[in-house]
Amino acid sequence: MRYHKIPDETIQRLPIYLRGLLLSSNLLRQNISSNTLANILGTNPWQIRKDFSYFGDFGTPGVGCDTKKLVKRISKILKLDVVHRTALVGVGNLGLAILKFPGFKTFGFDIVSAFDTDLRKIGKTIKNIIIEDTVKLKLLKKRKIDLAILAIPRESAQKMADELVKVGVAGILNFSPCNLAVPMKVKVITIDIAMDLARLPYYMSAS
Repeated sequence: MRYHKIPDETIQRLPIYLRGLLLSSNLLRQNISSNTLANILGTNPWQIRKDFSYFGDFGTPGVGCDTKKLVKRISKILKLDVVHRTALVGVGNLGLAILKFPGFKTFGFDIVSAFDTDLRKIGKTIKNIIIEDTVKLKLLKKRKIDLAILAIPRESAQKMADELVKVGVAGILNFSPCNLAVPMKVKVITIDIAMDLARLPYYMSAS
């Protein structure tokens, strides 16, 4: 099911709600209200109710929602109800941390292939994944991989993004500190850790 005219900010918050619900599920909560979820996440219940309202009825006033059903519904909205086979490009310090991070599987992302240009890394096995030469990116379509995580230097990012688009990758999580030019059909989300860190001192109380 495709939803129209949903604010990007709402879509950005849905994974946060999902994480809170998964925590609530681990705490054995059978039902959950927007107030309880807001307390878990440190947000406002009215914002949760407004975001949910874009997708129809999510529960009963005064009773809340069945936690497991809500997890399934949000997962379906975000298309996380199926496993997404994912490729990692770049196995440097950041890429290595990404490869070892277990949290991706919580949301249905399974990193099944890893690539690098460094001959010293190619052929090594990490987390049961053999690091391959980037010349083998052409195999992604055959492996039914349409998502990629890019963790390489800025000067190589655009060229590698072009290669990923050629082999049918439709979504790229970009950790390289640059904007990527890709066709409109390809979705890119860029995470620049240094830029986000640079904003932090502004919000800190003066000492």
